[in-house]
Amino acid sequence: MQPAPNPSVVPAGDAHLWIVGGGIAGMAAAAFAIRDAGVPPAQVHILEELGLPGGSLDGAQTPGRPPQRAWVTRGGRMLTDETYLCLWDLYAGIPSLEDPAVSVREECLRFNAEVKTEARARLIDAQHVIQDAAHLGLSVRARMQMLRLLALGEARIGSRRIDEFFEDEFFQSNFWRMWRTTFAFQKWHSAAELRRYFLRFVQEFPRIHTLAGVKRTKYNQYDSLVVPLQRWLTAQGVDVRFGQRVTDADFASAADGTRRATVLHLENAQGSAQLVLGENDLAFFTLGSITADARYGGNDDVPELVRDRRDHGWALWERIARKAPDFGRPAAFCGNVDEHKWESFTLTMKDDTLLRRITAYSGNEPGTGALMTWYESGWHLSIVVPHQPHFVDLPPGTFTLWGYGFQVDETGDYVRKPMSQATGREILEELVRQLGFDDILDHVLGTTEVTTVIMPYASALFACRSPGDRPLVLPQGARNFAFLGQFVELEDDVVFTVEYSVRCAMLAVYRLLGVQRAIPEIYNGMLDPKVGLQALEAAFR
Repeated sequence: MQPAPNPSVVPAGDAHLWIVGGGIAGMAAAAFAIRDAGVPPAQVHILEELGLPGGSLDGAQTPGRPPQRAWVTRGGRMLTDETYLCLWDLYAGIPSLEDPAVSVREECLRFNAEVKTEARARLIDAQHVIQDAAHLGLSVRARMQMLRLLALGEARIGSRRIDEFFEDEFFQSNFWRMWRTTFAFQKWHSAAELRRYFLRFVQEFPRIHTLAGVKRTKYNQYDSLVVPLQRWLTAQGVDVRFGQRVTDADFASAADGTRRATVLHLENAQGSAQLVLGENDLAFFTLGSITADARYGGNDDVPELVRDRRDHGWALWERIARKAPDFGRPAAFCGNVDEHKWESFTLTMKDDTLLRRITAYSGNEPGTGALMTWYESGWHLSIVVPHQPHFVDLPPGTFTLWGYGFQVDETGDYVRKPMSQATGREILEELVRQLGFDDILDHVLGTTEVTTVIMPYASALFACRSPGDRPLVLPQGARNFAFLGQFVELEDDVVFTVEYSVRCAMLAVYRLLGVQRAIPEIYNGMLDPKVGLQALEAAFR
């Protein structure tokens, strides 16, 4: 996709970029500005409130725990070759964590050639029996409902929910059981977003039961993606400023309909400050956060569910949205915690007893499986056993796995309380007993540190939305500013992917700085007759 010409392009050599947010979108914007637009690195400034980069792409020792005790990731991410074209374009030129002669992209290719995903225990029932998930279980009526959704444009779908297009039998199919846990959909989420996912990931229909199309990074995404990119930016000379919270921004409109960002309002350790934007200054604002107000728990306590937006993750967008009607409506996404919260957990195990049992049970060595989902469980539990070690600084003899619950207010089958009220040990007990491994329960409890994380907005980006709820990356008339992240509007692309954040950064930089290099086209497997036929055949299994 060739960027449209922009008559108000700022000369790259004169431009100063002020990037609000040090997550993957902001970091990608900085990289594209240097690599493709030729902006001098010292003129690229990243303003990040926290003390580290990465945003929601985390992976580290558990906050507040003694050193070398426990590790945590708040979420899990899948990558694919077909869909993540902007991501791979970015990382083809970023040196990997451990070998500067090998790019992150090449490292991923090599790793996935050696550790191939082929899940053999995708769905498990209440009797611990692994189901034949290759049979998708879609009725003729469910198939027709899927085709109807695909045939409608988003204007016709509007803000309707998924369950307004499908009946109960669809939600009892193996297809939905796997699709919802792979991508984190609930039936009250946006039908328009589900349609986009069908189109972007239709190539996964024949392999949704094995997730053989999934590509993984060698380590967690913080170690494998964030750290290498941050190192590259720092080595180039980018001005990264941690502890800088942007609280607000001013905008001015001209008679010709153009608009400019004029002032950034900041808070830091020294107090409040204003950054006046000059003629050649560009501002990039990351909006919203799916990990805002995340709270952690351990073996013996329960993480607090924060409902009153304490950590500023939504505050900037809420203030900016008041400036113009086309700057989005954040309340559409952060206004209903109960529809979007879920809880994840990371196990740090002092030996491999549990992993060896899971390997024997599932038939998958660590890293070769995918989500294992107990689709009849009260908490709707899923886990992933990654390739070990999953953290670069994990001590020898220590192992981890990650999981999450989709129904945190429901009662567990063995621990008779809601997951949101369960301690880490109780969540571990529920998991071990769902596996049917009661004979090793005491040993596992005695050798495992559990880190739980409850996230009020984990799936907020799937909220039912109307046109205008998400602002454009480049609002009409924007001369020197753009919006980034998971809550902007990119036509046809799907949120809750690292690709979405990288693509919007590429689009913003190319447009504002006049880069003529083509942006990779959005992959749509339905345009490939072979892919469409394979998806159709899978739907009839």
